[in-house]
Amino acid sequence: MGDVSGGSELALAPEALLELARGQEERQKPGDALLSYYRAIIESQRRGLWRDKSTTPPELLGRVTYAMRYVKAGRGRVFREALEPVMQQHGRGALARFDRCLANLLGERREELPDVRQRPSILFFPGLPATPYFSRDDLPWLESLERETDAVRAELLAAMPREGVGERVFDSDAAESQGLAGRDGAPSWSGIYFYRHGERRQESHALCPHTAAVLESLPLARIREHAPEVMFSVLTPGSHILPHRGVTNTRAVCHLPLVVPEDCALVVGGERHAWREGRAVAFDDTYEHEAWNRGARTRVVLILDVWNPHLTPAERDAVAALVAVMGDFNRAAGV
Repeated sequence: MGDVSGGSELALAPEALLELARGQEERQKPGDALLSYYRAIIESQRRGLWRDKSTTPPELLGRVTYAMRYVKAGRGRVFREALEPVMQQHGRGALARFDRCLANLLGERREELPDVRQRPSILFFPGLPATPYFSRDDLPWLESLERETDAVRAELLAAMPREGVGERVFDSDAAESQGLAGRDGAPSWSGIYFYRHGERRQESHALCPHTAAVLESLPLARIREHAPEVMFSVLTPGSHILPHRGVTNTRAVCHLPLVVPEDCALVVGGERHAWREGRAVAFDDTYEHEAWNRGARTRVVLILDVWNPHLTPAERDAVAALVAVMGDFNRAAGV
């Protein structure tokens, strides 16, 4: 597959990318054409264009329709070829639900969501129970995690005053202004990360060795360059994390509350949960969710991504492989 991510193609408008892709097809470079068509579509849809007939200029409709069909078929070939080793390892019978997940992602079939409140932004895995909060019975390791609360909190409190241990959660001012609100003054949501986008933060592991050891005993969702996300989540007084949704129902987001002032809450799928220090909770973040700290002190919870407990080990392997392949494809296309 070709790579357009480092070239001048990045500066091209979507219409020019269509022309580039057509030329690549004519020169018998189908891999490069696939990436260029895909980038053209993604860039346009980010601008609210090419989403349907009404948002596509009539003079481009035929070319855009062709590009979408080309991308649909091409991504299917690329993904299935990359996933063949995991399919052979586990057998297609063990991955029947994953097959449906992949077909839904590629637009080859449409899976109905079992709960209208649940809307993954990228990847929906069918056949999993749909509920905003997971039952504790589904996560038997929660009690052992809760027993570590005092030791984990002690490491947190020792780490927080140190210079440079925290970093902002949002990666830009624009994203923060859209995702965070404040009651008085500037709101702040920061994290002391143990993993971010799957990358291990050695400094935090060294600074909080007991917490790091506890984390390694848990079923963290591990996906190359993507997961897990694990952090001490630090929310200052008056800060409100605005409603948003996660990307996939293949994970569960777990909170271990460590420092919880009065009037703090988490809301998932319209159902409110009041954190209690030392009492863990796990939820499906593909339901719209928000959180706030209306108290007078900073709130801190340990947040970690684990696998949805209703996935089989074979399905976890397949999902991890698929998400990694999706990331590779997007990077190659410069998306």
